[in-house]
Amino acid sequence: MTRILIAEDEPRISSFVSRGLESAGYTTVISEDGADAYRRALAGGIDLILLDVGLPTMDGFEVLTRLRAEGSAIPIIMLTARSSTLDTVSGLDAGANDYVSKPFKFDELLARIRSRLRETVTTERLDIVHDDVVLDPLTRRATVDGRELDLSAREFALAEQFLRHPGQVLSREQLLSRVWGLDFDPGSNIVDVYVRYLRAKLGAERIVTVRGAGYRWQ
Repeated sequence: MTRILIAEDEPRISSFVSRGLESAGYTTVISEDGADAYRRALAGGIDLILLDVGLPTMDGFEVLTRLRAEGSAIPIIMLTARSSTLDTVSGLDAGANDYVSKPFKFDELLARIRSRLRETVTTERLDIVHDDVVLDPLTRRATVDGRELDLSAREFALAEQFLRHPGQVLSREQLLSRVWGLDFDPGSNIVDVYVRYLRAKLGAERIVTVRGAGYRWQ
């Protein structure tokens, strides 16, 4: 049975989420402390982590960073009362799979959990190639003209969307849904931020801005 670690120091929230997840058929484990959550995750047997940013002892960002440094690929959804783009970018760049701002609707959280769990069993195994750019979805390796690039998990996912749809205009809304799996406030510029990151690493000329529509891979 799928086992989800809820790392949350507010008992009211952790209890509410735990009851909902167990009603949906999942097994849950609750941790109210960052260091404890980190140890539980490393011990194994956890399929997904709901990770609050504001944990005592070790905050969520540190737990996330340490787990990824240890090579852990457990899907992690960050939970936070913070809603700034900077916090979101920091969490995703550190290796989070998703980001949910409090307060949230349980049905939406459940949908994101299902989506992240599906990703762990549907990994694409064929290289994606366009001209001299090659992406390997299995190993998360990216190369340009044979030179390996250092892409964050979210940068890789965005590049993958562009290479799977060359010449097609992808709207910001499409990219938010496909890459982040969630709907940000319409005023969010996170897509634009990550497009700038990719342009700097892959070449500015490869991704064209289509005014009023989105972006297109040349």
